Amino acid sequence: MPKKITAETDVRILEEIGRHAEGIGMDSLHAYVEDAISRRSLQRRLFQFVAERRIVREGKQRGVRYRPAPITGEFSIVMPVALFEAAGEVYIPISPEGKEIRDHVCQPRQMRTPIGYNQSFLEAYYPNETSYLPAELRSQLHTLGTPPDGDRTAGTFARDIMNRLLIDLSWASSRLEGNTYSRIDTERLIEFGQAAEGKDALETQMILNHKAAIELLVNEVDLVDFTPYTIFSLHAILSDGLLADRSAGGRIRHRPVEIGGSVYMPIAMPQRLDELFRIILSMAQEIRDPFEQSFFVMVHLPYLQPFEDVNKRVSRLAANIPLIRHNLCPLSFIDVPEHAYIDAMLGVYEQNRIELLRDVFAWAYERSCQQYLAVRRELVPPDTFRLRYRQTLSETIKAIILQQQAPIKKTVMAAISLSVPEEDHDKFVKLVLEEFENLHEGNAIRFGVRPLEFAAWQEKIK
Repeated sequence: MPKKITAETDVRILEEIGRHAEGIGMDSLHAYVEDAISRRSLQRRLFQFVAERRIVREGKQRGVRYRPAPITGEFSIVMPVALFEAAGEVYIPISPEGKEIRDHVCQPRQMRTPIGYNQSFLEAYYPNETSYLPAELRSQLHTLGTPPDGDRTAGTFARDIMNRLLIDLSWASSRLEGNTYSRIDTERLIEFGQAAEGKDALETQMILNHKAAIELLVNEVDLVDFTPYTIFSLHAILSDGLLADRSAGGRIRHRPVEIGGSVYMPIAMPQRLDELFRIILSMAQEIRDPFEQSFFVMVHLPYLQPFEDVNKRVSRLAANIPLIRHNLCPLSFIDVPEHAYIDAMLGVYEQNRIELLRDVFAWAYERSCQQYLAVRRELVPPDTFRLRYRQTLSETIKAIILQQQAPIKKTVMAAISLSVPEEDHDKFVKLVLEEFENLHEGNAIRFGVRPLEFAAWQEKIK
């Protein structure tokens, strides 16, 4: 049984870090407290302290150091309760047309006229002739989202910021569905596999489904497109474990659905749904501008409601397909107010008006660019050798663990695939051993290793 981590141990850890203003590495820190805490438990405590902003983590891999967090002043203001409550959720800046839509959908439901699917709304759109996004706005979005280093392979930008994107988009998109996970909870779940205490299992499943769907979009960038197969795959992943009818994942719905809080009544006939679904995807493929393409699917996939549930989630992730393929900054929906997004979708459902959703889209994209362009400037250039052998690296590490072998040079040399040329062997072995140094139960899933398999391997090599 692992040792219980006491408050005294936490104090010792923080005091030792406090004595090193320039930072202290994991080896030195663990040597100081190894009598009280294992290395893996220390890693978890440090992650917790970083999340709580009690310490700062700097550097990469062997160069990681921990130092005291900077001290900032704090103050509190007591405000009248009524004034605080009146503030409500922050909205985004919107156009006069967007305000008209918001005013309409904010009326009581009884004052809004019930309406069904309007096929002429789709028929009025001609790819590359009709534009939901004005040319000036598309130009601005291209300027905002294009990385400074020019043309690179499709998906490079998204892969550069993959870890941050997984957390941000999984959290933000789930939050728009009412998920109560905090961003820190989401980070722990994605990075360490730690589900937040007191949260519904469905909320945890929603976050993990987003993670898997984002990985599909980024890792299979050359295969994903606006095809039925891709969208069905996205829906199957995003709805995994969340639908009462498990067979409904990844297929056109066969029963009527309603939109909560709306007077809009979607189509009920499966054959017509399937036909329109394929027309929408075919039209999306014809659109040349990636931002117009992205926004088009954000409008028409949820409006059609082709699936029993999870339609808006599918549209938000599908909206990233052209952005990732054109190596543009992804759209994470970070900080998008839930009310603004819901109002915008109601405007599409009930009035076939896209102006408020366009306001949300443009604001959200600018916000994402502010986040990721800054993050990317701070990143170490990607390791092209690691990218080249990414799949082989995972297979080698998994094989060593499943065979319960020690991670030493001899073992790695024996496990090297024939796909690695002999001149790359030494560098590949070094890469594998570096990965093993940073491997723990929280990140072993990156290599397809299950918790029980990892635990059995650890027990074997002790």
